[in-house]
Amino acid sequence: MSDQIYLSVIIPAYNEEKRISNTLLDIDRYLTKQDYSYEIIVVNDGSPDKTAQIVKNFINLIKNLKLIDNQENHGKGWVVRQGMLEAKGKYRIYLDADNAISIDQIESFWPYLKQNYDVIIGSIEVEGAKIEEGAAWYRRILGKWSKYLIRLLTVWEIHDSQRAFKLFPAKVAENIFSRQTLERWGFDFEILFIAKKQGYQIKELPVAWINPGGGTLTLKAYWRTLKELLRVKWNSIRKKYD
Repeated sequence: MSDQIYLSVIIPAYNEEKRISNTLLDIDRYLTKQDYSYEIIVVNDGSPDKTAQIVKNFINLIKNLKLIDNQENHGKGWVVRQGMLEAKGKYRIYLDADNAISIDQIESFWPYLKQNYDVIIGSIEVEGAKIEEGAAWYRRILGKWSKYLIRLLTVWEIHDSQRAFKLFPAKVAENIFSRQTLERWGFDFEILFIAKKQGYQIKELPVAWINPGGGTLTLKAYWRTLKELLRVKWNSIRKKYD
């Protein structure tokens, strides 16, 4: 029997001292009931709060929990790439520290890996999705319009590129994330664009998304993401993803 870890769960975290405990406990409750091996990797993005210390306190309580504790802030894309490339799992998924999409929803993803799909992503823009939204009004409006712009400039057939719930086989993850260039919010659409350029088949599945608000995304982040979107197009023109 192979000793390879079956599933790696990567959690990027920045200033998540108030939410990371419940997320870790929820993931642990689910994974301990499964019949496969796993690891949980929290990648701290230089948080000035107690995020890293709280995770360290859980290491002896939660099986196979690991912490990558970056002392400097690099961006969500940077730490997700770091976690994905350092993970050991046959399959690798990243999800947000706020637990907006519960880990048990991965069960609907597994069958599609047997149907020649290479990347499985969670979406709130396809039939069957459930949404409980608590974010600021401007984020809802900007999020809606930004999705159309992202689709227009990257992968049109993907309706929602920005959910964190994305599952990859190890070789696919290593090929995509090693080519990733964006280090902040725009990395989500970049990795899907890379996946398409590499000829991978992507399946978009509905998820239940509960967003209580209180995240770290700001108006400034939307402007930065627009610039990153243009950078992806420029990289593509320069054939940087080929």
